[in-house]
Amino acid sequence: MFDIGFQELLIIFVVALLVFGPKKLPELAKTMGKWMAEIKKAVNVAKSQIEEEMNVDYKIPDEDIIKNLPKDDDSGEEKVTNEDAEEKK
Repeated sequence: MFDIGFQELLIIFVVALLVFGPKKLPELAKTMGKWMAEIKKAVNVAKSQIEEEMNVDYKIPDEDIIKNLPKDDDSGEEKVTNEDAEEKK
């Protein structure tokens, strides 16, 4: 995720140990774990909502609807099919 290697992780752990001390470090790790879980949950909820909205907005129409659409030629004029002529009568 963050592309952190073992050496970088070890340095971060040693600095945190020096700054917070051995008594506060487990409590800090527990709090950070809870924060990370909440952040992941919020990101997943937002991602699923965005994907749901995209699926609703960009739903592919049925084949029947596509086949019944009027055809245009290169001139920009709409072609009249037999079905359209019968409906207009």
